[in-house]
Amino acid sequence: MRIVYIGIVDFSYHCLSQLLKNQGDVVGIITSRNHKNNSDYYDLTPTSVQHNIPIHYCRNVNDPETMKWIKDRKPDIIFCWGWSQLIKAELLSLPPMGVLGVHPALLPQNRGRHPLIWALLLELKESGLTFFFMDEGADSGPILSQKRFEITSEDTANTLYEKIKELATIQIAEFLPCLISNDYNTVIQDSEKANYWRKRSVKDGMIDWRMNGVAILNLIRALTKPYPGAQFNYKEQTITVWGAHRYRQETSSNIEPGKIFFTSERKPVIKCNDGAIVIDRYEPNVSFIEGEYII
Repeated sequence: MRIVYIGIVDFSYHCLSQLLKNQGDVVGIITSRNHKNNSDYYDLTPTSVQHNIPIHYCRNVNDPETMKWIKDRKPDIIFCWGWSQLIKAELLSLPPMGVLGVHPALLPQNRGRHPLIWALLLELKESGLTFFFMDEGADSGPILSQKRFEITSEDTANTLYEKIKELATIQIAEFLPCLISNDYNTVIQDSEKANYWRKRSVKDGMIDWRMNGVAILNLIRALTKPYPGAQFNYKEQTITVWGAHRYRQETSSNIEPGKIFFTSERKPVIKCNDGAIVIDRYEPNVSFIEGEYII
């Protein structure tokens, strides 16, 4: 079974490594050098060199040059794991077995963009990793493999990212031999149970100190590395927050949200709607002044 592999992020690298470990016949890699839109970008070039696999760089996987390159590889199947661009009908119909995608959610629920981020923001208790054959819809094709994982109050974007990599290791080892032997089953998604999550905007990552503490901490957990981080503005600088916790002591009810009412070891304690938040890790390194406000 000849595989053309499409990916651009750290999860793509992990899954590609697992394919090769499980004797997958990867005959071509498609990726991009444009990493500006992916905070978890991973260069697949060293893997292609190490395993002597042809590699092609593109901005649009549907462009004529890329389509010709894929056709020349004569793939039986395409794996598109970690590539957010829409795959058009011509490419979907090119390989005889189809295009296998992946989505870190329990499809048909939570189709769409940024599923790990929204799962944390919405305080979901579980999610999953779904491998599915792509169609012209968004995350709507037949499911090949799906496994669940728990989301705890201690999870962050980084720990969920590691959870889906662990699941991918298990799932690839299970379904790859079935695909090679052409002995596999799929499950049609029930679209009546589907919902779609929208693309996150920059504004979605800005901390509003009028929010309650749980919502602020969820936002910080959801956007920490490998994602861009939650942010707020202070003294004409944008502060990116990587870690924070609830201030344990009682705060006066007559302190306005956004006030820096205490600093400890350069960690500001900032009033929110129902208490205060201690900013543990942030950048750039600035001096916060007690009594000032985050506007």
